[in-house]
Amino acid sequence: MSHSKERNEKNCLNCNARVQGRFCHICGQENLEPAESVWHMTTHFFNDITHFDGKFFSTLKYLITKPGFLSREYMAGRRVSYLNPIRMYLFTSAFFFLIFFNFLTNDSDPVKITSNHYGVLTDSIKKMDSATFSHFSREFKNFIPHEQKDAVRYFDSMDSKVGLRFTDTAYASLEDYHRVLKEGKRHHNWLEQKLITKQITLNEKYQNDSQKIWLILKDKIRHNFPQIYFISLPFFALLLKLLYVRRSHFYYTNHFIFGVHLFIFYYLGILISYSLEEFSSRINLPYLAIMNFPIIFFLVIYCYKAMRNFYQQSRIKTLLKFLILFFTFSIVLALITISAFILSFFKL
Repeated sequence: MSHSKERNEKNCLNCNARVQGRFCHICGQENLEPAESVWHMTTHFFNDITHFDGKFFSTLKYLITKPGFLSREYMAGRRVSYLNPIRMYLFTSAFFFLIFFNFLTNDSDPVKITSNHYGVLTDSIKKMDSATFSHFSREFKNFIPHEQKDAVRYFDSMDSKVGLRFTDTAYASLEDYHRVLKEGKRHHNWLEQKLITKQITLNEKYQNDSQKIWLILKDKIRHNFPQIYFISLPFFALLLKLLYVRRSHFYYTNHFIFGVHLFIFYYLGILISYSLEEFSSRINLPYLAIMNFPIIFFLVIYCYKAMRNFYQQSRIKTLLKFLILFFTFSIVLALITISAFILSFFKL
């Protein structure tokens, strides 16, 4: 409640309804004098921030310690005491991807080496075959100083990429390919033509540098993760609706809110996991990454506990539905990711 002066007039300035008390019963606006001092504006600003923070952390406490509790509270209509789940999801996901893109992933530019010597060697390895590169990378890493960690990560990741020719085609240009099709030397269906045409275009755009094309595509997919997870959320709720179709008092929106709370928790868990992995890499203590296993285990157990507490079914039924949900949603998420990959490829 604001400490500004209440108006003597009893008409709402927002909707012009008759006000009885301090708040309008139609739109909820407080019946205050519109003119306010700088002090009132400042205190109102900080009150809003602390109110948000207070709700956020109290809601976060229940989210972590009581799986499924917030969803049941929302379903029962007890909502004012907790932060709105959609608002919390938007805030948490924005925070997660801000940290993820700016601090925990730095491989969009795979080689960040200050020395010209290392830069020359990096260019040279692209011309090596797989066997030669594997031997060279093992030997070369022994001579890289500790501060050149980005180079080491690049060499570690290259073994699985050497020999990748994602965009190689047998055609020198689009004109050459269209000529081959017109002469009937090749018979490609619509999809094959689209793929080959895009491959030729990318070869021309990036001077046949398949590694550069792959890294740009991978970075584009990574930046589509927020959209992928957001799109998958309604499908997650739909799967829950199908699994609990006999529980008629659970509406689709109830399943959706449950999914929102679960996704928020998973964002936090994945953020901790990535942070731990990055921290262990930076201080050169790989064994700290082992802590990711209990985190992953806890994420799995949390989902089971949340389903059991929210839907109030037996352990056996909950476990069975949890396994079905895990399997089916993995397929849905894979299909959405593949679709995003294809769209990203054609948008390059």
